[in-house]
Amino acid sequence: MKLSKEVKTAILVISGIVFLVFGINYLKGINLLDGSNTYYTEFDYNALAESSAVTIKGNSIGQIRSIKYVPETSKTLVAFTVDNDYKFPVDSKIRLYSSGLLGDNAIAIITGKSNEIAEGGAKFESDIEKDLISQLAGNFSDISSDLGSTLKSADTLLIGINKLIEDDGEKGLKNAIAELNATIQSFNALSNSVNSLVSRNEANLTSVIRNFDSISGNLAVVTADLKKADISKTLDNLDNTLANVNNVLADLENGQGTMGKLLKDDKLYDNLEIASMQLRELLQDVKLNPKRYVNVSVFGGKNKKDFEKPEDERE
Repeated sequence: MKLSKEVKTAILVISGIVFLVFGINYLKGINLLDGSNTYYTEFDYNALAESSAVTIKGNSIGQIRSIKYVPETSKTLVAFTVDNDYKFPVDSKIRLYSSGLLGDNAIAIITGKSNEIAEGGAKFESDIEKDLISQLAGNFSDISSDLGSTLKSADTLLIGINKLIEDDGEKGLKNAIAELNATIQSFNALSNSVNSLVSRNEANLTSVIRNFDSISGNLAVVTADLKKADISKTLDNLDNTLANVNNVLADLENGQGTMGKLLKDDKLYDNLEIASMQLRELLQDVKLNPKRYVNVSVFGGKNKKDFEKPEDERE
């Protein structure tokens, strides 16, 4: 048998609603599949929350299912569930008490003495733990005090506002409004000036933006080139070069090699000094006695003179 699209859609919608109801109640801590009975009680005001615990002699046997304010009686109707395994007399009472240090409250079933067992749907009388009454009264007193302080502050604020409005002096509201208007006008004038400046220099601003874009592009290219460059290899080469330079300087310092000997060998320096002096004497002698070194004669030359030191070097 084929199901029509409408039937399939209806089944899907109903299933979704059922799952939604079960899901919402599960999040509230209510399991619709549990076997439990629902009972009722009333309080003058609400100090509970849904899913709060229901206990007997400190043992949790159920939870609050719903809390509803009833305008006709000006009371809060509380519905709570208890496992079917637990039975209690019809004259039992429901007591509101504090269940923790954080201000959480719960209800306890104070069992009665009747032989008649309460059935599901029964309604019980309620009372409040004495310490909790004092605590709630203190809370309401604090709220009342805070409310009175707030109202007093509001009244002072209103008096100040009225005085400010009625004051026609220099510090009055009129002057403040006038100063505010003047400030707004100045701001508008400044805004107009800025708009005019931008309009007059729109071409220059466009050129500046283009130049900035060009510079950004160039920087991007340079950055890309730097990324591609083998910086580590360049640094290694530089280290090797510096090491070679250090070796050369060390050789010079130790007098090794030609340059090192020139710098460190005094004997070589003395020989160079002597050679330089002899060369200078030779040049001076050639200058003073050129015929001694260059003698051209057709019929034979005269006897050569012996070498004589220049006059400036004679002792």
